[in-house]
Amino acid sequence: MIAFLLTVSPSLNAQIKRAPKYVVTYNSFGSLKVGMTVSKASKALGVRLVREEQEDCYYISPKSGFKNVSFMVNNRTIARIDVFGRGYATDRGAKVGDTEAKIKRLYKGMYKVGPHKYVDGHYIEVEMKSGNYSIIFETDGKRVTSFRTARLLEVGYVEGCS
Repeated sequence: MIAFLLTVSPSLNAQIKRAPKYVVTYNSFGSLKVGMTVSKASKALGVRLVREEQEDCYYISPKSGFKNVSFMVNNRTIARIDVFGRGYATDRGAKVGDTEAKIKRLYKGMYKVGPHKYVDGHYIEVEMKSGNYSIIFETDGKRVTSFRTARLLEVGYVEGCS
């Protein structure tokens, strides 16, 4: 029998420890996927999700363990993921607090920029090639203050479900 010993350099080990566990993509937050039922989403995260509103479209958020993230439910399935804190990054490494320049570098040739509706900032929108999903980074004109990923209909909602 041959045994192999794998050693990890201290700097790589530190990078692994700092890597976010819940990566955000066009249609997922870790193992939670857009289109899941609330029950399946709760199981995927391993926490109870609590309802915030009593409408056809509403938000749920983890009862514990996850800060600064919530999930829009529309037509009984997860439709959108909203991220408000630095603890989560996209699959390309974009996160709250990044500069607009960094977002544009990470998504070079894939984004469009528009004015923010309420502050002197921008919406930087990155549409997935298939055209079914998009990520919108909200900025204060310099840095990302939040981002959301969703199906095309729901990603454009500026005020939650509208």
